[in-house]
Amino acid sequence: MSRLAADLLLLAAALIWGLGFIAQSTAMDDVGPLTFTGLRFSLAALAVWPLARLVEKRKRAAMAAADMRACVLIGVVFFAAAALQQWGLVSTSVTNAGFLTATYVVMVPFAVWALYRKPPPFIVWPAAMVSVAGTFLLGGGGIAPLGVGDLLVICGAVFWALHVTLIGLVAMRSGRPLHLAAIQFAVCGVCGLAVGIPLECPAMAAIVSAAPEIVYASLVAGALGFTLQAVAQRYTPPADAAIILSGEGVFAAIFAAWLLGDRMQMAGAIGAGLILAAILAVELAPLARRARRTRKTIS
Repeated sequence: MSRLAADLLLLAAALIWGLGFIAQSTAMDDVGPLTFTGLRFSLAALAVWPLARLVEKRKRAAMAAADMRACVLIGVVFFAAAALQQWGLVSTSVTNAGFLTATYVVMVPFAVWALYRKPPPFIVWPAAMVSVAGTFLLGGGGIAPLGVGDLLVICGAVFWALHVTLIGLVAMRSGRPLHLAAIQFAVCGVCGLAVGIPLECPAMAAIVSAAPEIVYASLVAGALGFTLQAVAQRYTPPADAAIILSGEGVFAAIFAAWLLGDRMQMAGAIGAGLILAAILAVELAPLARRARRTRKTIS
């Protein structure tokens, strides 16, 4: 797969998640955050696992034990990120949650530096800062006073940064993105239900009421969106991927205007433009480097 195709898959994942953010918020009217997370990713695991097994049968060698353990670790990190974000949404505004979650874009280059022992390309640093600034403006250029929910979302952002970094490493090493996606979904789903059912005691009527949001968040935002991410990150570096995925905020604003009647203010339009500029910067930078190398080779 080419780098451009991988980046387009990441952009598609951002679009899917942008719509999914609305489902995540409205589902909290009926079920608790841990129960929602557990149900969401248990269904996602059931959806992706048959595809993963089909692909696995075509492989000549079984998945290495080290890669299997790494996938389980990613699942635990994934659960921490998703649960903290969902829990935070109960007691903070969508604006605060969207902005604070987006700070993971700045954290990813540091995580890449720590795990890969080399800094990402220079363009990533300013692009990450521009992306976070754009998200701030997209939320209206303001943020309510921070509370417990905001602290949970910030902790979740740390785990999202670690998740994006580890996915890039393990997806490239194992060559089994579908297997990785299925395992992380299963681990996250089991953890969510194991903790959520005894703590939140969900009623069946509440689960049925939240079923449309759960199904969308499971099969589309979950199974499809995160699987696209796992496939694409075999070819796109984690720091670049994080910036492209920040387009989720732009798509969330577009869908909110379309489905909920929200109006985007001037600050929001400027913020959306900044995020798109950051995405273009990390997309065009590799092409510029390749062109310079070509000119040097010719000369």
